[in-house]
Amino acid sequence: MARAGLTPDRLAAAAAELADEVGFENVSLSALARRFGVKDASLYSHVRNLQDLRTRVALLAGGEMIDRIAVAVAGRAGRDALAAFADAYREYALRHPGRYAATQIRIDQTLVADSPAMRRTAEITYGMLRAYGLDEPDLTDAVRLLRSTFHGFCALESTGAFGAPRDVRVSWERAVDALHVTLTNWPRKQPDGRPPQLSP
Repeated sequence: MARAGLTPDRLAAAAAELADEVGFENVSLSALARRFGVKDASLYSHVRNLQDLRTRVALLAGGEMIDRIAVAVAGRAGRDALAAFADAYREYALRHPGRYAATQIRIDQTLVADSPAMRRTAEITYGMLRAYGLDEPDLTDAVRLLRSTFHGFCALESTGAFGAPRDVRVSWERAVDALHVTLTNWPRKQPDGRPPQLSP
């Protein structure tokens, strides 16, 4: 093991590279062991099992992604921040499909709470949305709207599912415009319990 220089971080990085090459769902301990030229058993001194390895890849990828988003949104607000956030998200998802897939798995909440990258993701995302005047529970609803929109678009684009001749990039920009309008005019709950009304 020492000759191979195995560490949990090195294994996670190699697994992330493998995920981009063959797909996150195809990452296995056996494939990773072959990459290092060692037996499968050699890995168990560094990762507990496949789920542990995949969680490490998810945390690594999440950290990489939020680092790029943080740089993109720095000094921006409103639609500019939203567009920069969205573009950084899309670029990472399309450039690193295996890593991106890892960010979509469900992670134990205790690990999320202990992860600086996951905390930073929440801070940056919620901070951007608070600039639209949102508070809880609307913040959580808005985060889910952004995540589902970004993920759905990127997932479809990555498989070539958009067959119409319209430029996909233009459609992406229009989707961001629509999200900005929605966030700016978020329906607010009425104090007397009436249905939500659009902001003036």
